[in-house]
Amino acid sequence: MKLTNRSKVVSNKEMTLAEKIYLPAIFKGMGITFKHAVRNIVKGTPTYSYPEVQKPRTTIWRGQHVLKRDEEGKERCTACGLCAVACPAEAITMTAAERTKEEKHLYREEKYASVYEINMLRCIFCGMCEEACPKSAIYLTDRLVDVETNRGSFIYGKDKLVEKINERIDITTRQSEKQRNAVK
Repeated sequence: MKLTNRSKVVSNKEMTLAEKIYLPAIFKGMGITFKHAVRNIVKGTPTYSYPEVQKPRTTIWRGQHVLKRDEEGKERCTACGLCAVACPAEAITMTAAERTKEEKHLYREEKYASVYEINMLRCIFCGMCEEACPKSAIYLTDRLVDVETNRGSFIYGKDKLVEKINERIDITTRQSEKQRNAVK
């Protein structure tokens, strides 16, 4: 069968028999696989007995999210929504509410997030929410996300995200100079 075009004529006779049955491609792939197998046997790849021994992670590891409190124990989040807008996976949802006089000891600003949820199945741990937050309220910690057995458990609300008053999480090593100045 010949395909004609104004500029040139193409026919099936240009491919060799070996190319038609894909032998060169198969041997090339097997060669790459064999090269990696030999390199791993000679060099040796470390095996970690998890959870007793954990694989070392980099200092910029992005793990579980945390909503920070200020020095007085009040939530920093003002429900501005910039983290949700910056999230490329659209994993963050929130509902804003007005603070009452009785809640003055709980929240810093007049407005706060009454509902703050992160869908951990959608989150790509990019850190964009961390960079977008003007109040330095959300951070990605070096902690692993818990293993869950059903999909609904991966939607983290304020009960899992807000740090406990007596169990503060140190994030000073993760803060940029801009974030340190925003906290002051």
